[in-house]
Amino acid sequence: MKTTERLLSATKEIWDAYNEHPFVLGIQDGTLDREKFKYYIIQDYLYLEEYAKVFAVGIAKAKSPETFQLFSKYVTLIEKELNIHRSYMGQAAKVQEAPDGTPDVHCGYIDRFAISKKDLETTPRSLDNLSYTSYMLRVAYEEGEAEILAAILSCAYSYEMIARTIVERNPSAVSHPFYGEWIKGYTDPGYCGANALLMDMMERVTEHYTEVQLRHLTDIFTACSRYELAFWELAWNMSK
Repeated sequence: MKTTERLLSATKEIWDAYNEHPFVLGIQDGTLDREKFKYYIIQDYLYLEEYAKVFAVGIAKAKSPETFQLFSKYVTLIEKELNIHRSYMGQAAKVQEAPDGTPDVHCGYIDRFAISKKDLETTPRSLDNLSYTSYMLRVAYEEGEAEILAAILSCAYSYEMIARTIVERNPSAVSHPFYGEWIKGYTDPGYCGANALLMDMMERVTEHYTEVQLRHLTDIFTACSRYELAFWELAWNMSK
């Protein structure tokens, strides 16, 4: 059994629960209370800021040029993921060219929630959010590249699978005027391709892992999968 297959098999019940969570189901059918989504967008933005640091530590821990390049690439991809959030915050910028050929930037063209930079700076991370990112950063600082990949993968790949399941269950969801953009972001070929690279690298760096090491990886992946489920719950309850 491949390492990623082992990790996913061990957490199947948790991952199945993602797709039945009322927050995810609300995105799927377009009925989710937008105030809950607003709270989620802010908390997830704050989460992603810390999540990027996990990859940055991974760059320092990389033992091969391939792993170094993978972690480096994902830091850039997280910036693209943050753009999904910025569009909902009304902070996205649409760049056009003025008659003289210089960029003409008009901010806030989507203007979904009008969340300001100050709002982000003054909003504290919820306790579950803080616990989750602290755990991942601890893994990153204390462990090696495979363990960092295990911590990362539960977030990165679960979003792809959630979005794919939403589209399978409700193909029209991708065209929803509000939530469609979120769904398209996590089913985008670029996002999914990056996840395939993460999973391939996991197989490569664990090729000679012992059973004890694989059990430890599973523990990390399971903990982060539980945190992912808790994140949907904190968003639903708008927990502090």
